[in-house]
Amino acid sequence: MSSTSLTHGLLLRGGCNNSGGGAWYHVPELSLRNHYFNVPLDYSLPSSPLISLFAREVVSAGKEEKCLPYLLFLQGGPGFECHRPLESNGWLKRACEDYRVILMDQRGTGLSTPLTAQSMAQLESAKEEASYLQHFRADNIVRDAELIRSFLVPNGEPWSVLGQSYGGFCAITYLSMAPTGLRHVILTGVLPPLDGGCSAEAVYRACFKRVLIQNFKYYERFPQDEEVVREVVLYLAENEGGVSFLLHFNLSSHEFKLLKYQTFYENWLDFGTNPLYAVMQESIYCQAAASKWAAQRVREEMGVQFEALLSARKSAPVLFTGEMVFPWMFDEIAALRPLKEAAYILADKVDWPYLYNKEVLRMNKVPVVAAVFYEDMYVNFNISEATASRIAGIRVWVTNEYMHSGLREDGVHVLDQLLGMLKGKHLLP
Repeated sequence: MSSTSLTHGLLLRGGCNNSGGGAWYHVPELSLRNHYFNVPLDYSLPSSPLISLFAREVVSAGKEEKCLPYLLFLQGGPGFECHRPLESNGWLKRACEDYRVILMDQRGTGLSTPLTAQSMAQLESAKEEASYLQHFRADNIVRDAELIRSFLVPNGEPWSVLGQSYGGFCAITYLSMAPTGLRHVILTGVLPPLDGGCSAEAVYRACFKRVLIQNFKYYERFPQDEEVVREVVLYLAENEGGVSFLLHFNLSSHEFKLLKYQTFYENWLDFGTNPLYAVMQESIYCQAAASKWAAQRVREEMGVQFEALLSARKSAPVLFTGEMVFPWMFDEIAALRPLKEAAYILADKVDWPYLYNKEVLRMNKVPVVAAVFYEDMYVNFNISEATASRIAGIRVWVTNEYMHSGLREDGVHVLDQLLGMLKGKHLLP
């Protein structure tokens, strides 16, 4: 479907309460203003209820009226909003040298209509909850983005997209659904598997192998932590029900295994306001197939080596699993318990729409550049390489300088490399 016809459908169904955005406000070296839109929950139904979508426009101070190309940033996740800029730094500082940046809170997050356990409780049954949640994947995020583009970008011109992690999944879906809406596509930390079915199984099989390597690297660097971790696991196991942690959050030995990696830990206490990550994590891989708790099934294939308590009692290293989602989380994490039944319904859902059009990608004409992090724990290099081979014209920068969060850690350098690649420049040393 072309972006023109897609946008036309959006305007007929969704409408918009944006009227040029709010007043500009300022943080050091940046000017920002807010935009709100009404979009349909279900784009296929003319009578669909509307939800609100929030986007923050960002430019370098003094460039408020300057004619600049637009860059949409698609946040990682699923289920987390864009952070509010407090100053000009990192990748955003570099982007604002060339672009007018749009930070969209993807549907269900941040200042968009929130999706929380409390808001979901207004629905009458788990079946209704699952029916509601199914509309929060990449295909509808792309439709939302096209609506925003139609209102913000002068004359309906295409814009560029920067996708980090899950945002990159969304960007490849965008490239499949509405390529004429895109000027450039910039990807960091992700190239999603394209084949149908539940590719989560292949992803997690590769992911667990990398997680195993990273665990051993961690203990090699911090050998004193091996005994400390065992003691924590044994202590948590002896205190049935977990240990109160910070804001009435109970930490169990199960949950402790997930806390090693900072990218997950930073969001751990957000499950009350951001349950979408846990509920939708595996569905992002599904195309006409059910996930059926793929991470749990693959973990069981690994045998007992990821059994924290058993390892601790045998004086073996306790292995962390990072940001995978397991069914026990909907029993042990209080904020997720109300969504347990809906999560199980979604795990069994077979009729997920396709997210990628392989023929469109094979014939792609949009310039695409990607940073692939060789030792990325969550996005396997071999899967990324296979996907890159199926997108016409893509240029890939492979590096082992960074892990998954390279854009956050060294955003100026990473984005500068990729923007240079769009201009045909060779990679910097």
